Amino acid sequence: MTAPQPIYSPPESETLYDSDYLRWLAETAGLLRSGRFDQIDVLNLAEELDDMGRSEKRAVESNLEVLLRHLLKYQYQRDRRSNSWRFTILEHRDRIAKAFRDSPSLRPYFASIYADCYATARQKAAVETGLPLETFPNKAPFTPEAALDTGFLPD
Repeated sequence: MTAPQPIYSPPESETLYDSDYLRWLAETAGLLRSGRFDQIDVLNLAEELDDMGRSEKRAVESNLEVLLRHLLKYQYQRDRRSNSWRFTILEHRDRIAKAFRDSPSLRPYFASIYADCYATARQKAAVETGLPLETFPNKAPFTPEAALDTGFLPD
């Protein structure tokens, strides 16, 4: 039986990852394509992959907060409704839909953060509108499905 191959990670003093990130990416991609796995900086590659996942989640969270905040403003400031608000609602729905198309596994994450994102959107909507926080319900007045529905606008 052969021993497992050690994970290659260059010494700290000579990492291309630290000195030229773009070149490190290109070289790592080249090593992967050519099957030279023993030369790959595995530890930094794994860290980058983890960061990519976190970045996708942060994007969904950010877009959801903006969407919910604008839905609240649209619902509770009828006299200030504008095409700009409708555009922002449409834009952030579209960004979330694209994220789901690229990574369907983000859907359960979306569902798991919906209530927290609503709480944040509620606080920001109160500050942005100048309305008392109590104006906005503690629980989202629209479902996650409605929030994403391009045909839905609150009354």
